[in-house]
Amino acid sequence: MSRPGDAGPLTRATLALAVVISAFPVYYMFVMATRTNEEAIDVPPPLLPGGHLGENVARLLAAEDAHFLTGLVNSAVVSVTVTVSVVFISTLAGFAFAKLRFRGGRALLGLILVTMMVPLQQMGVVPLYELMVTLGWTGRLKAVILPFLVNGFGVFMMTQYASQAVPDELVEAARVDGASTAGVYARVILPALRPGMAVLALLVFMQTWNEFMWPLIVLDPDNPVVQTSIAALNQAHGTDYVMLFTGTAVSVLPLFIVFVVFGRQIVGGLMEGAVKA
Repeated sequence: MSRPGDAGPLTRATLALAVVISAFPVYYMFVMATRTNEEAIDVPPPLLPGGHLGENVARLLAAEDAHFLTGLVNSAVVSVTVTVSVVFISTLAGFAFAKLRFRGGRALLGLILVTMMVPLQQMGVVPLYELMVTLGWTGRLKAVILPFLVNGFGVFMMTQYASQAVPDELVEAARVDGASTAGVYARVILPALRPGMAVLALLVFMQTWNEFMWPLIVLDPDNPVVQTSIAALNQAHGTDYVMLFTGTAVSVLPLFIVFVVFGRQIVGGLMEGAVKA
């Protein structure tokens, strides 16, 4: 006898089908990364991994027109720096907006919400590029780091999370015990916000890792990020399908590792946020 809330056979079959349909393109990408170009164009196409992954990765890293290894390192540096900055600043701002009372707080939060409604990156690309030229930062990683160190969505998300996850009574109790504002943030706010911080870190890391337009505009071809390296591969080796599949597979590997390592915290943060909402 099934218990209330148990998924029925039809639900389980539907979910299994959805998982297969969602995961198959990723699986096929990795299969092609282990094959040769001759095998990639076979009919029917191969569905099992081959034995050429090491050879394909070596060819990928040796492609001088793509600078793929440089792109991987640059993307890691940019993504980690931006993620740490956004999470730190967002938790600070979320604490301030949710638990501190100061003049102009509502208006400032409203201004942050407005920035989320306007596509600033697309509308501001020309003045932002002119600013990078004036500063002499074109072609350098700081040009793709500085504009993204603060994220309006992150501030809003942490504000909402702090409002729900931290009772006002807990903050007042810490004040009574003699904690300063910094002490309340470090000892009360941060432990409560960890699930939300994990979710925000994942979203920001993915967004930054997959950023393409701005790095393409501001960086030099010999100092790329991983997405512009893949674009260079496509231009130089457009008919070398295996190399393109290999580059794409290697580029998504860090995201896969992040999911595996932090999956439990991420899912816990999403579920906790859903329950609190």
